[in-house]
Amino acid sequence: MSGLGGKILGCIRPYRWRFVGALAQIFLISVFAVLEPWPLRLVIDTVLGGKPVDFLPGSETWPKLWLAAALCAALVLIVLGSGALNLVYNWLAIGLGQRMVNDLRARLYAHLQRLSLAFHSRQKVGDLMMRITADSFAVQTMVMNGLLPILQSIVMLAGMLLVMIPIDPLLTAVSLTVVPLLIGLIFVFNRKIDTVATTARDTDSQVYSLVHWGMTSIKHVQAFTKEDEEHRRFMAASGAALHAHRLLYFWQGAYSGVINGVVAAGSALVIFVGARDVLNGTLSVGELVLFTTYLARLYVPVNQITQSWGLIAGARIGAARCFEILETEPDLPDGTLDFPPEGAKGRIEWQGVGFRYRADTPVLRGIGLAVEPGQTVALVGATGAGKSTLLGLIARFFDPTEGRVLVDGVDIRQYRIKSLRRQVSMVLQPPLVFPLSVADNIAYGRPDATREQIREAARLARIDRMIEGLPQGYDSLVGEAGATFSEGEKQRLTIARALLRDSPILVLDEPTSALDAETEALVMQGIDRLTRGKTTFIIAHRLSTVRRADRILVLKDGIIAESGSFSDLMRCNGLFATLYNTQFAPAEETQIGV
Repeated sequence: MSGLGGKILGCIRPYRWRFVGALAQIFLISVFAVLEPWPLRLVIDTVLGGKPVDFLPGSETWPKLWLAAALCAALVLIVLGSGALNLVYNWLAIGLGQRMVNDLRARLYAHLQRLSLAFHSRQKVGDLMMRITADSFAVQTMVMNGLLPILQSIVMLAGMLLVMIPIDPLLTAVSLTVVPLLIGLIFVFNRKIDTVATTARDTDSQVYSLVHWGMTSIKHVQAFTKEDEEHRRFMAASGAALHAHRLLYFWQGAYSGVINGVVAAGSALVIFVGARDVLNGTLSVGELVLFTTYLARLYVPVNQITQSWGLIAGARIGAARCFEILETEPDLPDGTLDFPPEGAKGRIEWQGVGFRYRADTPVLRGIGLAVEPGQTVALVGATGAGKSTLLGLIARFFDPTEGRVLVDGVDIRQYRIKSLRRQVSMVLQPPLVFPLSVADNIAYGRPDATREQIREAARLARIDRMIEGLPQGYDSLVGEAGATFSEGEKQRLTIARALLRDSPILVLDEPTSALDAETEALVMQGIDRLTRGKTTFIIAHRLSTVRRADRILVLKDGIIAESGSFSDLMRCNGLFATLYNTQFAPAEETQIGV
């Protein structure tokens, strides 16, 4: 808890003066709370009983009605002042909590952006979403609903005790007899609440993950008529989450009920002893009223401390989940070198490269390859052969488990990641578009592009006519996940994005897979323009992209099984020739009408 407490205090540090202001408000609110019962005590003992007041000499001779009116006015002023102070305090405390939540969310989101694809492949998206959106509120709960109320209760408790002890030390001691029991109950219940809250958070994460998966896979769910099965999975997860929260509410309610019962028992005992003292003449009626008023308020801060501690116990689980992400060290440490302003030359080399997503499953093994600037290399092979992984190493989506990758003769781990990725344009699968305008989608990798440059990229990608036919043209908004565009249109948008970025290294993952033959022929003209003078890698399953390559790599089981030009590989009559005859040749015959 101390470690987590230090991290929470670290979140407070940027707003320490706002926090100090909240503490000042706490002190003033406590002063007003201690003063509030005094007008009633003076009305009973001085106005009605004629008893003099030590700090008001001659008060017993004052006009009774005037004194009563003054005391009633003082009561109103105290209540109004307390209300105003509470309003200011709430404004400061809520503002402090919200700023801390916003800062924590920003840190989480930025840190997740820096973690590698290997990390994200091991995580559930829904769980990460919950940590950012829901668990981040834990810092506000711990400070605004936990730490500050506890401090306020301690100050108020100290102030009341300073007043109560001089009035009747014995009665004050009696009122404190239940405090050890309350403290013991805090630890017993908090241990149970901690366990149940952890389970509730975990089941919530499972629901988030399941909903995220279901919404992003809705087309496949409907295509395979799995709606009922997915609904049952969701209801099972939702039921488990609701049951976990019901247990949490039960233990929180039991906690509150037991605490209130102990407080009621203590109150009854104090009232009995106080009534006896009044009957014995050792305590005035006004002092008993003042004391019982303080007594009720004495247990309020004690109860508040226990309740706030319970909230902290529940919230610390969410806070710990957030800091768990922040403490995850980036597995892609940034380098120190930048590429020159003119960009990379484009020579890329793999030296003894191996890669594993899991320790027992090699994806790439002993890759040795050198590609010269301006060359176009096509990668072919079965699904899972390692084609996308091999090219993903260029942009440092992950680092090789063995060996190294060099760009222009320098290990890419020595480059700053942002500088390295600016040298690479990518057309990936599936084609990804953003819920932004069409123009912003095309200029996503080059936000300083002019509208004319955006139009030229769209023209080369053969999507300009479709865009101009939209209601707002290039300012038209793209639907969530590109829902308003066909797969072929999304493909061409991503090609236009790569054309506009104009980086010296180009990675094309099935750039024409979603296009018909006629559109493909037109788009390939734009791709020819895009690849001119650039080091280009194309993951290809179609004849048109394979034949255009200077070099073809055939990957099988994580190794380069064959390498060479189209004609050389066909003459060898090996793996590529077999692949060509079974996959590419029939496509060629279809294209030429055989």
